[in-house]
Amino acid sequence: MKTTYYDDDDTLVIRLSDKPVVREVSQDWRTHVSYAADGTVVETVILEARLCGAWPLQVEHERAA
Repeated sequence: MKTTYYDDDDTLVIRLSDKPVVREVSQDWRTHVSYAADGTVVETVILEARLCGAWPLQVEHERAA
C-alpha cells in the first residue's frame, strides 16, 4: 500500500495494488475508486482531503493479542 498526499490540490491517493485499472467509479464528488479486472480495489482518490477530514491520517499501532 502506498499513500500519497498532494498538498497543492488537497488530494489523497491511496494505492492498494500494482494491478492495472480497468474501471473507475465515483462514490460521490470527492471519492473515486479504481478497480482491477478481478474486481479488487486498486486505488482510492479523495479530493479536498484536508477539508473533509481525511488528511492528516491518524495512525494507531497496537499489538496483536
